[in-house]
Amino acid sequence: MAGPSSVPVFGRFFRSVAQLKVDENDVKQFRAFVDEMVDDIAIAGRNSVRWSDRDVVAPMDLPITKGFRERMREFTKLDVDVRAVLAEGVRRPPAGMTFSEETEEVLPELFGGLSIAFARTFGIGDPEVVDPSTEHRNPVTDLLRQVS
Repeated sequence: MAGPSSVPVFGRFFRSVAQLKVDENDVKQFRAFVDEMVDDIAIAGRNSVRWSDRDVVAPMDLPITKGFRERMREFTKLDVDVRAVLAEGVRRPPAGMTFSEETEEVLPELFGGLSIAFARTFGIGDPEVVDPSTEHRNPVTDLLRQVS
């Protein structure tokens, strides 16, 4: 989980990709949601590996949509400091999973891509939102759960 010292970096990130203002509570809720999404994708990858009678999750096993891949590419173009802070606390795979080195290297980009999608989805629901609240966040998380 991100510490208080990283909140300003998350604030820069949200302003740069979606013109949103966030506080420490927003960052905690955001991290919890994106960690949950990364876990769900990792579990789907593990299931794919089991069905293929393999032991190690490769990047191709992760069900990453075209839209998330595009956001992942955008993430790699962000300011290096922002990328480093966003990626430093990426959740490791849930217990019972073995990721290849290549998959481990993709996790920060996956986290970043999901982060960009999360931030930008607020503007789809309410183009005027600047300081998102729970009433804004719930539809965003519901929508992203439906399409991932």
